[in-house]
Parts: sequence; C-alpha cells; structure tokens
Amino acid sequence: MANNRKTLAIGAAFSELWRSLVNDLFGSYRPERHYMRGPGPKWRAKRGYADGTTRTAAALPLRQRDALPI
Repeated sequence: MANNRKTLAIGAAFSELWRSLVNDLFGSYRPERHYMRGPGPKWRAKRGYADGTTRTAAALPLRQRDALPI
C-alpha cells in the first residue's frame, strides 16, 4: 500500500513537471499583444485632438508643414 502511494506521488510530480515544461516552452503568452499601439484617448485629449485623430505632417497644408521643427 505504501509503495503504491509512493508511485502515485512520483507520477504526480513527474506529471506536474511535464505540464510545467510544456507550458513554459509552448505557452500562449504573446507579449506583442500587450504592447501599447499608439497614443490613446487621454493623450489626444491632452493635446487638443478632440476628434480622436492624430495630425501628421503629411495631413497638414504645405505652409504649416514647412513651419514644423525638424
């Protein structure tokens, strides 16, 4: 009876080790899914972009585009 418990304990430990190893090697965590992808609504509100768009140099008229600092 004690031998059977010992075998079960060793099997459970090996099983847990195997699951942990497989999860570490092939887990589904993808850090690129969690990275910030650009300015959010608070950033836009702070800078006066109430319409939710960002203004790039290409979207500006030529006079304003030339006046931008480089």
